[in-house]
Amino acid sequence: MHLPDESVPSELGLATLLAHWGEDSYLEGAVAPPIFQNSLFAFERMEDLLASLSKLTDQAPHFYSRIGNPTVNIAEAKLAKLEGTDAAKVFGSGMAAISAAIFSAVKSGDLVIAPDTVYGPVRSLLSHYLDRFGITVTYVVGTSIDEILDSIRPETKLIYFESPTSLLFRLMDIPLITKEAKARGITTIFDNSYATPVFLNPAAMGVDLVCHSATKYLAGHSDVTAGVVCGSQDRINELIKHEVNLLGAILHPFPSWLLIRGMRTLKLRMKQHESAANTIASWLQTRPEVERVHHISLPSFTQRDLYRSTFRGSTGLFAFEPKIQDRAQIIAFADELKLFANAISWGGYESLVVTLPVKPMDFDQTRWIIRLSIGLEEPDDLIADLKNALEMHLSS
Repeated sequence: MHLPDESVPSELGLATLLAHWGEDSYLEGAVAPPIFQNSLFAFERMEDLLASLSKLTDQAPHFYSRIGNPTVNIAEAKLAKLEGTDAAKVFGSGMAAISAAIFSAVKSGDLVIAPDTVYGPVRSLLSHYLDRFGITVTYVVGTSIDEILDSIRPETKLIYFESPTSLLFRLMDIPLITKEAKARGITTIFDNSYATPVFLNPAAMGVDLVCHSATKYLAGHSDVTAGVVCGSQDRINELIKHEVNLLGAILHPFPSWLLIRGMRTLKLRMKQHESAANTIASWLQTRPEVERVHHISLPSFTQRDLYRSTFRGSTGLFAFEPKIQDRAQIIAFADELKLFANAISWGGYESLVVTLPVKPMDFDQTRWIIRLSIGLEEPDDLIADLKNALEMHLSS
């Protein structure tokens, strides 16, 4: 039977918590939790309704599904437990969650620090949306704590970061950044979509708010668009009162149910993604068509020590730079692949490829990279597919 939260021993393993946490009883004997597909909740007494309306927290009885819903709350309870935080709130997409977290931390006149290779839509939010409200951003490479400290100004109120960063998979020193931020009263927000709680727990390293695009590994089947913010009960309560209540970018009950279903196999899937990606990345390093592979678990990775001291594992997402930098040939390579879909997301059961030009602030010129999301297929089949496309289009 499903264990009630208060009786689940804290020493239980991750896979056990994924199966049981938040689901403290069966309803009518149902093994899977029901979907509470309703918009509102009725009260027998008006005083109880008014009391709930006045609280606007996860602790109040449900009254409206924009604020809370029993099915949604199961997903939130699991995610908070996995990230080691007091609470969590799910949203209709990763960007909805990230935007809400950022909005909750800044006001007009504030300065944000972020890595130059931050996820593209987040960069657009920081550079082209928040500036209309008088909020500015300073970009850093992010691999040096001294560079980050030198960028701090009296108006700096938020450090938003990823590790590894998007596209080039650079690591940032999470414990050191959060330590320095806390000493200066600066909020930290971290996107943990890459590693998931299976391989990384940023809150345990001092991060204030942990975000995910749950669309990716957490749900894992390319059938859900979702996001989550995890943090202290006080921070999540403030998020509910303002960003959740006023912006309304909520996750609905049915996708919440799909997210719960996806998380049951999270640990198993992550181990498979990791193993297959390590095999394929190591193989790509041996290929004459490849200039460089950007994968954090490779022995040749330049930040190997930081990876080993921070992460418990790696995932299925990495990139490589082909020696031939001709756009048409690179696109032909991607189109030649039979087992990799041309798509921009990642973290699902299927393998994906996307080709992108990148020019971070420390590059002299633009470089084309090929990003792969390794799914749950057999690695040997994927290698054969890549080998054929490399030899046909990127051999010199």
